[in-house]
Amino acid sequence: MPLAMNRDVFITCAVTGSGGTQDRSPHVPRSPEQIATSAIEAAKAGAAVVHCHVRDPETGKPSRDPALYREVTERIRDSGTDVVLNLTAGMGGDLMFDGTENMGRMAAHSDMAGAEERVAHVVECRPEICTLDCGTMNFNEADYVMVNTPGMLRDMAKRMVASGVRIEIEAFDTGHLWLAKELAKEGIIPSPVLVQLCMGVPWGAPDDLNTFMAMVNNVPAEWHWSAFAIGRNEMPYVAASVLAGGNVRVGLEDNLWLDKGVLATNAQLVERAVTIISNLGARVITPAEVRAKLKLEKRAPLPR
Repeated sequence: MPLAMNRDVFITCAVTGSGGTQDRSPHVPRSPEQIATSAIEAAKAGAAVVHCHVRDPETGKPSRDPALYREVTERIRDSGTDVVLNLTAGMGGDLMFDGTENMGRMAAHSDMAGAEERVAHVVECRPEICTLDCGTMNFNEADYVMVNTPGMLRDMAKRMVASGVRIEIEAFDTGHLWLAKELAKEGIIPSPVLVQLCMGVPWGAPDDLNTFMAMVNNVPAEWHWSAFAIGRNEMPYVAASVLAGGNVRVGLEDNLWLDKGVLATNAQLVERAVTIISNLGARVITPAEVRAKLKLEKRAPLPR
């Protein structure tokens, strides 16, 4: 297979940590002010796109509160630092069970919401991009299922498009990519199509290179794609993604460590990615170039 390296690369930084990692590193931001500050620092380090979740400022637990998303959005937009804003829409599909003998009802700590509620913050905040997790998947926890039915995804995607936001498909396995291609074929996800290949997240696609290239080879040629792996393979995947023709993602959502025993900041992870990309002979592109490539529009949130 010939080398098809990408020589004009954009970096996405996923700034907010994953799940309960707020208690594993002091660098995982909690409040809207901390999240916005970390996103701005990542942008100054070279990230063209920042991918943000929000957390309860008191507990640090993940949240879907639109007011928190609005504050993050306004702080980033008002900062004077140009960056493409990518908000998650992955919350609200968390199905939990209280053990294997209680499968007839979901646990009280489940977080299941309708399509309108799951995208309400996207409609209000009007980021350039929002994510769409294109499938249902078992996660590492014993009785936790990420639920995104085809009907739910069609409904959410239509609402995202109607609000003028570009969809970033998140594909955690080959079947998710298959479904995404069907949604694009149906015209529900319009061109230009953007997909994030999520590697090594238990129990989706493992991060071995054979599986990675199977995912890459199933991305339509006209689509734009990026990829990441979690944990210690975060930085190797920066190189792998560029060499395979894609863009890259780093950040505390995917990995907490800079070196063995050294906790990272988002900006430090971006700086290291910039070094890898530059040393490969590629160029890190700007937010303005990403907007032109993906046909994005930078807008303020809806009036209060």
